[in-house]
Amino acid sequence: MFGTQTRDVADDFNPRRRRTLWNTPTVSMSATTHTIRYNTGKKSLFNARFMSVKFEDLYGFMVEGNVDDVNVLNEVRERITEQGRVWWALEANKGANWYLQPKISSNEGVISVTSLKLSVLTNTITLRRLIRKGVPPVLRPKVWLSVSGAAKKRSTVPETYYDELIRATEGKTTPATRQIDHDLPRTFPCHPWLNSEEGQASLRRVLVGYSFRDSEVGYCQGLNYVAALLLLVMKTEEDAFWMLAVLLENVLVSDCYTDTLSGCHVEQRVFKDLLAKKCPRIAAHLEAMGFDVSLVATEWFLCLFSKSLPSETTLRVWDVLFNEGAKVLFHVALAIFKMREDDLLCIRQLGDVIDILQTTTHHLYDPDELLTFAFDKIGSMTTNTITKERKKQETVVMAELDQRIRRLSSLKMDG
Repeated sequence: MFGTQTRDVADDFNPRRRRTLWNTPTVSMSATTHTIRYNTGKKSLFNARFMSVKFEDLYGFMVEGNVDDVNVLNEVRERITEQGRVWWALEANKGANWYLQPKISSNEGVISVTSLKLSVLTNTITLRRLIRKGVPPVLRPKVWLSVSGAAKKRSTVPETYYDELIRATEGKTTPATRQIDHDLPRTFPCHPWLNSEEGQASLRRVLVGYSFRDSEVGYCQGLNYVAALLLLVMKTEEDAFWMLAVLLENVLVSDCYTDTLSGCHVEQRVFKDLLAKKCPRIAAHLEAMGFDVSLVATEWFLCLFSKSLPSETTLRVWDVLFNEGAKVLFHVALAIFKMREDDLLCIRQLGDVIDILQTTTHHLYDPDELLTFAFDKIGSMTTNTITKERKKQETVVMAELDQRIRRLSSLKMDG
């Protein structure tokens, strides 16, 4: 079966919590194809294409789809294997861990070559191209830690930081810990390891630890899905913790997960403006219908697509997110709308919009199809352009939040 997973539950966590939590073995997808192959005539073969089948994906999630979905996953698996060969060939040619070298900063998408070694510039361009094609699963932990800045962030504190943080939080109860405990059983409940006592305890330590690291953020619903997927990829609690930290502190816009969700509100306003610019026909049609795109996009941005897209597609988005920044979320969100432009323009019911977008995201098993739309069909969007748009929208959002707080205060006084 595709993506059959094994996990090691024999050993307790060591003090450094560096043990592998979840093993991702090399697997063959051909077995899944054989289990759903039919030889009973053309009509039966046609019907089989639309039969629902269940299988495990590369990260242990149970997936329900049709024969076409499984065929796509077989092709994706072959591409993952080939991409792995490319990475290992570069490793042999350029030296071990060549991609861990410092990145070149860029402004407005233009890389400055002043006083740069040609080899460093070449590596930077090569790395960006490679990452957009996908990081092999076995290399993801190391590559993500490097390109995101998480390894650098961890190097600024003592090696015992995470363990001491976890010990300091043991037995303590806060509004954040209560909400975390409430959400743990609801976090990918069908995943065998995340639904286990061990998996939930591990996820809890990461989330509680971060809630104490940054009390202003504390905990926000959505972070549980992000942290859970990070655990499956990074394999250790400490690495997952630092990836969560770099996401919230460096990669994503600030205040996305604070009590007011002001950062998230800003992102939604920016997204609406970008949709109007990049997909004007869709934006005009949905506005005429009275459909608010934040009804679907809010979850995409808060959960970084982890609840919407298949796991490998989500992780391909994250590959680029950690290397190129939060603008990637806008590219991907716009691409999902653009991919279904003709269908969206034909509908007249609000509920049909949600159905189309949910069906689309749930069956996007081909990451290359999505990322091709995201970067080739949507066009360029510089970080500076998005930053300017954020500043403009932040003023509006903060004014609205201030007005809401005053209205609530007035109601309390009247009461």
